[in-house]
Amino acid sequence: MGKASGNGKAIPRILIVGGGYVGMYTAHRILKKLGKDEALVTVVDPRSYMTYQPFLPEAAAGSLSPRHVVVPLRSVLKRAEVLTARVTDIDHERKVASIEPIAGEPYEIEFDQVVIAVGSIARTLPIPGLAENGIGFKQIEEAIALRNHVLGQMDIAATTKDEKIRRRALTFVFIGGGFAGIEAIAELEDMARDACKIYPNIRPEDMRWVMVEGSGRILPEVRPALGEYTVHELEKRGIQVKLNTFLESCVNRRVQLSDGTKMVASTIVWTAGVKPNPVVQKFGVPLGERGHVKANPTLQVEGFANVWAAGDGAQVPDLANPGKWCSPSAQHAVRQAKQLADNVVAAVRGFEPREYKHKHVGSVASLGLHKGVADVYNIRLRGWPAWFMHRTYHMSRVPTFNRKIRVIADWTLALFFRREAVGLGSIERPRDEFAEAAGEQRKAA
Repeated sequence: MGKASGNGKAIPRILIVGGGYVGMYTAHRILKKLGKDEALVTVVDPRSYMTYQPFLPEAAAGSLSPRHVVVPLRSVLKRAEVLTARVTDIDHERKVASIEPIAGEPYEIEFDQVVIAVGSIARTLPIPGLAENGIGFKQIEEAIALRNHVLGQMDIAATTKDEKIRRRALTFVFIGGGFAGIEAIAELEDMARDACKIYPNIRPEDMRWVMVEGSGRILPEVRPALGEYTVHELEKRGIQVKLNTFLESCVNRRVQLSDGTKMVASTIVWTAGVKPNPVVQKFGVPLGERGHVKANPTLQVEGFANVWAAGDGAQVPDLANPGKWCSPSAQHAVRQAKQLADNVVAAVRGFEPREYKHKHVGSVASLGLHKGVADVYNIRLRGWPAWFMHRTYHMSRVPTFNRKIRVIADWTLALFFRREAVGLGSIERPRDEFAEAAGEQRKAA
């Protein structure tokens, strides 16, 4: 169903829906294993790059360059057909997918094998004011916007004479105490504390950082003792941790919590979990109770021999823990992508796929520069050793040798130079100044 080869025989097309970690790594491994005339690999994603999400907190804090946290798909997947578009529908009987490009009319492409790797999106709730005032923390754009926003609020606080405005500018609320939320608040508080050195009239004590978590503990992925240690470390830095507490409203940035706490905050960050990308509802595949694509241990979608799924958006049986599903973690994403690619290659060549099985080895989390927690192979680490393990593990997992060297270079430079505390909030509105100048000129005329 793909294009014709040199001998006139049609080359099968492997369609990969999603260019995130699973999609990119699956495509990369398939291209390494299959010859040019064995298959055509097509990757479809609205973004032309893959974001290594575990490094978002460090990018937000200025420890890593944003360009070193993303991987251009076309650079890595040189032999693949990369379409910056969305798949809006999959017709399995005709083996056709509907493509909606960024610009121009929609069209269809045929496929022989299809991989669904669209991942997840932020799981939000209908809380008054959240859509208008909240910011997520799942994409590089959000991480950099948050960094610019936090530093911009410090600029406001350092300049205003109005105490109410100052207090609002220096209040930062994070909702969700999982890995994303804890690492985000820890890294950004660390950055803001460091930035206070160049703001003579702002002290770390002037800022208010609040972590709101609906359950009775944070970091559920690690042992309770490490979660308690993390709370203790955050509170030592002046970060308020509110457990068994929910956000009830944030209309006009007036935050109201379920424990009765009220405050006006300039910054409201939502990191309270993720859910499967709802686009899978249009793909004609069986879904689990929470909207995940149902997959077998071979990573084939239930009821299909040529449809595959893995990653955050898939419900894959955890053979290492019978009766449970694989958790949405980087560990599983890395290994599922490898097995998925091998199984697709086997299917193209007429062999049987193998089952995916991996025993979770543990978790690591950064709590800012030189601080962290780790629970790996039943070994618990805290402080600098855990932070070093966190960096070492994720450096080993970030895609491409080029990116690894750039990440190491960023970290090495940070040993000798302080990170730049500069907010470029205006970069999100690059035409404002020109539009103002053009408007003044029109008035003068």
